[in-house]
Amino acid sequence: MLIHHVPLEDELGDVIEKALRHSGLTPDEAALRSGVDAAKIRDAIDYRYDLSGLELGRLAAVLKLNEVGLCALAQDRYPLPEIGVLPFCVWPLRMPHGIGVANAYIVAESGGSSGLLFDVGPNLEALVEIWPRSIKSIEAVFLTHVEGEHTGGLCDVVERFGVPAAFVPANAVAPCGSPLGEGEAKTVGPFEITVFGTPGHSAAHNCYLVRLKTAREAGALLVSGDLIFAGSAGGGYFCHKQLQVHLRRVLDAVPPSTVIAPGHGPLSTAENELKFNPFVV
Repeated sequence: MLIHHVPLEDELGDVIEKALRHSGLTPDEAALRSGVDAAKIRDAIDYRYDLSGLELGRLAAVLKLNEVGLCALAQDRYPLPEIGVLPFCVWPLRMPHGIGVANAYIVAESGGSSGLLFDVGPNLEALVEIWPRSIKSIEAVFLTHVEGEHTGGLCDVVERFGVPAAFVPANAVAPCGSPLGEGEAKTVGPFEITVFGTPGHSAAHNCYLVRLKTAREAGALLVSGDLIFAGSAGGGYFCHKQLQVHLRRVLDAVPPSTVIAPGHGPLSTAENELKFNPFVV
């Protein structure tokens, strides 16, 4: 696996803003319930942090956030785990998106030249620019959800690489691809891919648990799309309640050592996010 230092997708202000939106509270309402000055909450949302540990604890209680993780973000010390060895290779493909990056991933057997592609980035040109030279063909494409920075150029990618199969979340409106829903599994080459249907960020969203058929207990990869990030979660633009339910459900369902490959930001593990992610309580 190729590992590079990548900043977190969200800072403290992003997490507080998402938590306010999920809870249906305004900064003034959160201030009234927590005893934290509303101006300090607004400043935090604008990335000007002047919240004490006690104030962060009060906000965490009101917004139903993990206090430990929230305080770690405030100190710019959110813990990222050491990523263990997987029985296959993973290439994180990081492409510019706004002021950050969007991630796609290639999974292949060690030494193999053919693999699976999860999400495709904003367009074919961005993807080709960072394509690993050792990967010559793609056996299948899996989309987590239909959003420009993850889906752009899907059909171009399928045509360019002659991909025999593309899969999208059930009920997704996509230009091409076959639908996959909760609990379905696909075997492609040496890999077994199990689907978690996880609407919340969007109405049609999947996470994919990837394992090697011959070494199912040796390590797994969860391609989580915009359900969960290291230190945060996707915005619940479709339904924040469903997002929260699926966030905890998926993390509890996979082995603790499972490597999480999110749609934005760095890799993490299920164990790490269960302990520290602000949205996991």
